[in-house]
Amino acid sequence: MVDTSPSEFSPDDPDAVAPRLAAVHARIQAAAKRFDRDPQTIRLVAISKKKPADMIRAALAAHQIDFGENYLQDALAKIAALVDTDAIWHFVGDIQSNKTRDIAANFTWAHAIDRFKIARRLSDQRPDGMPPISICIQVNIDDEDSKSGIAPAEAETLAAQIAELPNLRLRGLMTIPAYSDDFESQRKPFAALRAIYDQLNKAGHKLDTLSIGMSADLEAAIAEGATHVRVGTDIFGTRPT
Repeated sequence: MVDTSPSEFSPDDPDAVAPRLAAVHARIQAAAKRFDRDPQTIRLVAISKKKPADMIRAALAAHQIDFGENYLQDALAKIAALVDTDAIWHFVGDIQSNKTRDIAANFTWAHAIDRFKIARRLSDQRPDGMPPISICIQVNIDDEDSKSGIAPAEAETLAAQIAELPNLRLRGLMTIPAYSDDFESQRKPFAALRAIYDQLNKAGHKLDTLSIGMSADLEAAIAEGATHVRVGTDIFGTRPT
């Protein structure tokens, strides 16, 4: 068995990426089997923020194609360096108004929409000829002051507004719950988000995405229906503070 612990590799070692990816996929497969899920319905988004392009190339060589970025200028440099690849870019951080034009032009997904103003700007600024941006609404499921996201009660209103924008495709919901290391406690906020997701689908929104689960809680997320799990450190190692 390959040792994929962080201490085995330097922080930015591309050789670390493939074995760590394999370990994460093994976790996804095991959780899918445990909770009677088809693993093909669970998409891994590798969170590559603050990591160099050569590590992303190593992940691409290991058949990873979805990458999540939080910091726009860092992401744009990597997108340019990897323009020859099939990488699919997901913006997973908060979006400020002055960032929407570049995000609209360079990303396939935006996972953290919590304001109609930002959604409208993304739609208005999407270049002609590009397909609609796939959108997830971020819900602050635990009502944490430190977290972005709308209140659960506001999800239906924002969903209806986004659904009217021509250059966006509303795909689903995203959340980052309060930290817990207890499995059953981890499941509860994901179950609450799933209930909102089901409610929106009953209202006719045809959602297909629950972007939930990270390194510490992906098993709980898969138990509650995750379609996208967002994993960074367990693939790319620790990041600079």
